[in-house]
Amino acid sequence: MRNVIWVKSAHKTTKRFPLEVQQRIADTLEIVANGTTPDAVRPMKGLASGVFEIRIAYRTNAYRAVYAMNLAKAIYVLHAFQKKSTQGIATPKKEIETIKGRLKMLKDRLK
Repeated sequence: MRNVIWVKSAHKTTKRFPLEVQQRIADTLEIVANGTTPDAVRPMKGLASGVFEIRIAYRTNAYRAVYAMNLAKAIYVLHAFQKKSTQGIATPKKEIETIKGRLKMLKDRLK
C-alpha cells in the first residue's frame, strides 16, 4: 500500500467540496493506494506519465482531484478543483498550469 500525501492547498480546496464528493475522492485514493485503478480515474493527457485525475460528478457539478504516482513510491495529490469549463470538456488552462507548477515543485523537492 502506498502513502497518500497531499499538497496543502489541494487538501484545503477539497475540504470545501460537498461531503459526499470529499468521501468519494478519499475512497478512490484508498483504492489507488492499494494498487487498483477505479473507473473514476483517468490519465491526464498532455502531462507527465503517472499523473492521473479523479473525476467526480455530483448533482450538476464536476469535481477533479489530480495526483502523481511515479514519485518516491507515494501518491501525491497535487490539485483539486471544481470544473467550470467554458470551452467544452477540456480542463481549463489555468488548472493545467497549476498542476504543472506543483508537479515541477514536487520533483525539485524530491531530488
